[in-house]
Amino acid sequence: MAASATGKPSLFTRISFGIGGAADGIKNNGFDYALLFFYSNIMGVDAALVGVALLVALVVDAVSDPVVGYWSDNARTRFGRRHPFIYAALIPTALVYFLTWNPPAGLSGNELFPWLVATTIGVRVAFTFYDVPSSALAAELTQDYDERTSLMALRFFFGWFGGLTIQILLFRFLLVPTEDIPIGVFNIDGWNTYGTIAAFCILGCVFICAAGTHSHIPYLKAPPPARTLTLKKIFGEIFETISNKSFRALFLATLCGLIATGVSATLNQYINTIFWEFDNRQIANLTMGVYVSAVLALIIAPIVGKTLGKKRGALIIGSLAFSIAPMPVVLRLFGLLPPNGSDALFLFIICVTVFDVALIIVTQMLLGSMVADIVEDSELQTGRRSEGIFFAGISFIRKLSQGAGVITASMVLAVAGLSQGGGAAAATEETVRTLGIGYAVALITAWTLMLICVSFYKISRESHAENLQKLRDRDAAAEQG
Repeated sequence: MAASATGKPSLFTRISFGIGGAADGIKNNGFDYALLFFYSNIMGVDAALVGVALLVALVVDAVSDPVVGYWSDNARTRFGRRHPFIYAALIPTALVYFLTWNPPAGLSGNELFPWLVATTIGVRVAFTFYDVPSSALAAELTQDYDERTSLMALRFFFGWFGGLTIQILLFRFLLVPTEDIPIGVFNIDGWNTYGTIAAFCILGCVFICAAGTHSHIPYLKAPPPARTLTLKKIFGEIFETISNKSFRALFLATLCGLIATGVSATLNQYINTIFWEFDNRQIANLTMGVYVSAVLALIIAPIVGKTLGKKRGALIIGSLAFSIAPMPVVLRLFGLLPPNGSDALFLFIICVTVFDVALIIVTQMLLGSMVADIVEDSELQTGRRSEGIFFAGISFIRKLSQGAGVITASMVLAVAGLSQGGGAAAATEETVRTLGIGYAVALITAWTLMLICVSFYKISRESHAENLQKLRDRDAAAEQG
């Protein structure tokens, strides 16, 4: 049975909302780690053209994200503000993702560029119609300060779990060599099968999220009163909404944090293979360790939110996480770790990695929950509930900052002399040292800026409670008047 927005959602509702995050995790994992490789190295599209396709999709996102966010904030339907968008996106999200990884057999090389542009835009827009309204439900399913942390913790947990599981499925079980294809990553049938499996998983996750939260529709917030809207008024309200100081703080914090994530993800293989000289088995074990990290984060985040508060918790956990992340590299630069190839070194790295990734996920969970608490703060200022716009803004900056992270990582590789490839065989002692220094400096700089931005966030447990009371008083006065 559904609970009102002021209460605690049932376990079924929380799990359903959380599983919805797996759809994003699967899509993001595919686009961030595999799309460029698949279309350039496997299908023969010029890498620069793949970049153009992603850039075009990003430009479309710059328009579609706030439009869908505003639209879902103001929609007036018998099924509420959010669920019509989620149901409408159900088939398109899965279908277009399937088509992305199953291009027409008659096309090859740069002939696939129009197909790539069309499917990339299609995936981005379809997921906007799903992701923005469904994420906005976090602020509507409950107004409770701590319950929002639990909801976002589940959302991020399933996002990491789903993305990692599909990645392991792809590279471990689908991209296998055959008699005709000795190198597994060139097995196009494996990529096609991945697209099919991922599409069905996305379909299931979106449906579970929509159906599992459907019973809450009568309890969700109503749209603002009907009014005459012009293009000028719409964009005026959007800019008024995003002028909230706490939102600007999280917007910039998300940008800096995800630049760090992009740097880490892009340089991860270089650090593992060139700096640490790990073999494939060791790298696979490091990847599997992220499962443990996600479980630890799911346990830790709600506890931190309750005991320290979200802002303070994000600052403390974030500072700890982002100090630990470059620590092994710094220790190696000073000659304080066991030599490469030793079991002691790998044990140290995997323990640090599992713990540190858990803390990074905790920080992401807390920041996600902090977005939900901005809604009531903004409502007091503007008179409107704008969950969709806030989550649309965070969604777009995530997409934008991932590219910035890749560019930053590319600069590190260029300075280290590794931009032309060659792997460990091409790396000199000075090259490895420069790679380590660049990696550590880039991470520390981006994360420090992120924490500085978070410090400008103004909403605490106490101020959130005050905002809720002021809204109740205003509603009561309006009913009496």
